Amino acid sequence: MITITAVIRAKSGHEVVMREALVVVAAHVAANEPETIGFFISQSEDDPCVFTTYERFADKAAMDRHNGSAVVATFFGIAKPILDGEVILVTSKEVSATVR
Repeated sequence: MITITAVIRAKSGHEVVMREALVVVAAHVAANEPETIGFFISQSEDDPCVFTTYERFADKAAMDRHNGSAVVATFFGIAKPILDGEVILVTSKEVSATVR
């Protein structure tokens, strides 16, 4: 399993737009990407400008398809002007998972 953890900071006042753009990606993933095993979005309780995603892929090919998809390109088109800094991405091989 390949995972991506992303830390995304929106400029103040743009939290709703960022959240909505991320939810559109998640809905697309659920409907169209069976090899994307999980796509989780979180918003910081302490700083609502900070979002994290945790994405689980069956393999590198699934990750590459997701990252190269039109919905991800559209997301970054919306997100880039409202980002406060760079998106932090950590790509990893999953070692262990507990899913209930």
